[in-house]
Amino acid sequence: MKSASAAKTGLACAGGVIEGALYEIGTLCALEDSIPGLDMAGLDVYVGVSSGALISSLLANGISPRTMSRAVVSQADPLLNVKPEMLFTPALGEYAYRLGRLPAVVWKAMRTQVARPWDISLFGALAGGLSSALPVGLFTNDPLEQHIAAILSSKGRTNDFRSLQRTLRIVAMHLDSAEVTTFGDTDTAHVPISKAVQASTALPGFYCPVEIDGTHYIDGVARRTVHASVALEAGVQLLFCINPIVPVDLRDAIVEGIEEQLVARGLPAVLSQTFRALIYSRMNTGFRTYDYAYPDADLIRIEPRVEDPRLFFSNIFSFSNRYDVCEYAYRSTLDYLHANAEVIDRKLRRHGFRLRRSVTDDTTRRLFDTGSAAAAAGDPVEQAVEVLDRLDRTLDRIAERPKTRPKAEPAEVL
Repeated sequence: MKSASAAKTGLACAGGVIEGALYEIGTLCALEDSIPGLDMAGLDVYVGVSSGALISSLLANGISPRTMSRAVVSQADPLLNVKPEMLFTPALGEYAYRLGRLPAVVWKAMRTQVARPWDISLFGALAGGLSSALPVGLFTNDPLEQHIAAILSSKGRTNDFRSLQRTLRIVAMHLDSAEVTTFGDTDTAHVPISKAVQASTALPGFYCPVEIDGTHYIDGVARRTVHASVALEAGVQLLFCINPIVPVDLRDAIVEGIEEQLVARGLPAVLSQTFRALIYSRMNTGFRTYDYAYPDADLIRIEPRVEDPRLFFSNIFSFSNRYDVCEYAYRSTLDYLHANAEVIDRKLRRHGFRLRRSVTDDTTRRLFDTGSAAAAAGDPVEQAVEVLDRLDRTLDRIAERPKTRPKAEPAEVL
């Protein structure tokens, strides 16, 4: 049996733009409420990709999920509130740069067509060159990076990987090689956390690639969704994995009112389903290998049900539905913990934790229902159980300490 004192805990968060971050906040709150003694801002290792990189960087700096949830409804420190203009700033500099290239592209195409009129048409020459004059992104996430830097530079927080008390790894993809880059490792620890988050959230097509030390990076989800192996390689034995990006199965949709097929919703829905299916398949393949590669580790994976299309059809760039997405994530996570209580509780107990059944069994509980949260916090029975749990973990740590025989004192000289 694993000892609570030896176990390292960790969190791996995937992406999903605004929607993904909101889903993760609701899920994290549900985990804290249903597992006594679990502090999601006090784990040993954090791994984040895309919007999960933002959430992980805040947690590693001690910002709790509950504080984030209050920020969702603008009831927390105003500095934590993310405004739409931070995410939807047009990449005007990129537009101007590409527009400036247009005359040279047209001139080169004309020269090519004159030199090889039998080989290529003017249209073909233009088509080949115009691609380099197209912007590489609609928006810039520079304002987001500046906002994160401001958050991490206040109230005793840090924007430096090397100054963190906990391990934080931010994953992005090296654009020119398609290789995974893990910011926070020895070779990349000098990069500011906010800059690493900016690179990891650079969703291709929406945001321009981010240049760091002369190299361009894009969203790490392009390679893998959760990157749980980064945490497992760091020695984590109890790993919480949150993945908001799943395909949808409308054949048995559990929400009324969604009857039409995806093709009726146009190209965005088809592309979204294709992208989600590809990365979801790769993620499942990776998770199947973890049982063999890391036999001493326990993984608890939380994600939306493929039969529930509510998250799939929510607007991933919408701020108006932030309350609903957070609430949905909280409630669906509690339902998942309730349905899989026996397996999850067994995993948790191997590391000194347990499920609080009074929370997971409460079908009326909501994230933003402060009354139920206060009631649970003031329940004397729950408080007593939690104190006993902490005492058990303390005794386990004492029992695990190596016992050394005290040195003999020199005999007195009479």
